Amino acid sequence: MRTIRDPEELLREFGVSRPDQIDLEAIAWTQNARVQYRHLHGCEARIIGAGNRAKISLKPDGNPRRRRFSLAHEIGHWQCHRGQTLMCQSEDIETGSTIGKLPERAADRFAAQLLMPEFLIRESLRGYNNRFDMGTIKAMAEDFDMSLTAAAIRLVERNTQPSLLVCHTPKGRKWFTRSPKVDQRWFPMDHLDKDSLAFDVLFGGGPDDRMLRASGADAWFDKPWADEIPIKEQTVRIYDDEILTLLVVQDERMLAD
Repeated sequence: MRTIRDPEELLREFGVSRPDQIDLEAIAWTQNARVQYRHLHGCEARIIGAGNRAKISLKPDGNPRRRRFSLAHEIGHWQCHRGQTLMCQSEDIETGSTIGKLPERAADRFAAQLLMPEFLIRESLRGYNNRFDMGTIKAMAEDFDMSLTAAAIRLVERNTQPSLLVCHTPKGRKWFTRSPKVDQRWFPMDHLDKDSLAFDVLFGGGPDDRMLRASGADAWFDKPWADEIPIKEQTVRIYDDEILTLLVVQDERMLAD
């Protein structure tokens, strides 16, 4: 049975000690996956494998950071889903909206760990005094050459601090993820409450939040006693009609047992 390689194991084999040393094409080459850039129809990226060799195709245009994540995502497919031909749509990569799409979610997780490995995250966070807010996430996204969304998902899901990350458009909640330390019963409401600080950013044209601000859990969660629980929130706009909110847990009642 083929052993799935750990992302950090691959990086250590290359002697990586800084984010700028992560050479994805070189890593793909060592895994017998060749990378080519070509115009694709109907998908963001594609991997075709035969035996122990694969060809990864990527769109040559668009955002370089998104293209970089797409390559890491396809390397993840090659490690986790070898023997399958997979065509990845734009919404399947790096967006956080792949709940229920297990192969895509697994490839996203692999990509995030390859681009932002744990041993480099710990070192980087020390440089920011272990502060966890959107300012730190933005800075680390720059350090690791990742999008804000991908970096935020990675840092929330690694339990940097008990928190949730929620994406909204005017139509409602698009997706969310949470730290493993946060109890799964805390499920953000579909639509933004007018009392949430994020509401003004999305609908009122307000500026991005410059820092975490005190709020109440009842603006985010439909629970009878949520009004008793304090949280902190910080919202930034990632597209004209899309925002990303970091919710930092302040109360032990929101934590998993």
